Amino acid sequence: MKKTSSYLVSLLILFLIFSLLSCASKKNLYYFQGDETILNEVYKYTPTLKPDDMLIITVSALDLESTLPFNQQSPYNTNASGSESITSTNPRLKTYLIDENGEIDFPVLGKIKLGGLTRSQAMDFMRNKLKVYIKDPSVNIHISNFRITVLGEVSKPGTYTLSNEKITLLEALGLAGDLTIYGKRKDIIVIRDKDGKKIFTHVDLTSNELFKSPVYYLSQNDVIYVHPNGAKTNSSAYSATTSVFISLAGIIISVISVLTR
Repeated sequence: MKKTSSYLVSLLILFLIFSLLSCASKKNLYYFQGDETILNEVYKYTPTLKPDDMLIITVSALDLESTLPFNQQSPYNTNASGSESITSTNPRLKTYLIDENGEIDFPVLGKIKLGGLTRSQAMDFMRNKLKVYIKDPSVNIHISNFRITVLGEVSKPGTYTLSNEKITLLEALGLAGDLTIYGKRKDIIVIRDKDGKKIFTHVDLTSNELFKSPVYYLSQNDVIYVHPNGAKTNSSAYSATTSVFISLAGIIISVISVLTR
């Protein structure tokens, strides 16, 4: 009977020790906890063009010849078949850098300011400018270097260049393969450049409040950093501590065995 009691006590001690080492609260892992009505209150964000954006601008009209002066291409725009094409996704089409004043230097039109405008506003602005030279012009603007960077405890950290200038924080984390089990879900940091300053915003993925965050929609060159959680940061300590606990458990079991003989 005493041996059985000793065995049960030993098992209980070992269970408690390993539970302390491996336990994790569901509240620290589950996303979007809290009031679901907040899901209808997503932060309103409209991306605008900024300095250092690289723009691909294509002008079209029924009279294609009249658009040629405005659709300049790089010297290496000929494809393998020897033909040329003008598309918004052609990497050989000339790009226009928005300078520190928010301006680009566009053929015929010269210096025009697009910084601070949305993509739709910029297209309307250029369309009105081009009406002097082209009948019923159409303008398409594409940001060729829109990218975000995801670092820390995610499956695929890295810099991602996007074809769409409107992306959410959740979509960016999805591109990076989501957080690892060691990612700290309650404290995601989004680093954003604004007027020459670094703005750090903390986001809690376990709360529905993230949908109201000003960084729910990401901006050009945003950096997302996922902190390691306690299990990760203390992993080296755990490896050393685990052996101590096991040794301590062995001593306790030995003492109990002696006392219950």
